[in-house]
Amino acid sequence: MSIDTSTAAKVAKLARIRVEEDQLPALAQEFNTILGFIEQLSEVDVDGVEPMVSVTPMRLKRREDIVTDGNQQDKILSNAPDAREGFFAVPKVVE
Repeated sequence: MSIDTSTAAKVAKLARIRVEEDQLPALAQEFNTILGFIEQLSEVDVDGVEPMVSVTPMRLKRREDIVTDGNQQDKILSNAPDAREGFFAVPKVVE
């Protein structure tokens, strides 16, 4: 796939990037270079390679999904400068 200057101008417009007319050929060339690198990736043989999320083979630690610290509404609201009806009261910021 080859990108010409009109396609580069369209991409720049969609990305809301102002590109001067004389810079469009250079931008088109950059796009073509990037697409060339992407095409090189399709040549890599990845058969039998397991997908990974990290370069180190480790698993995230897991814990039980249980409530360990709840039913303390009174203690938490005792720290609030202003609490009403079981909630934090804050000043109005939108008129």
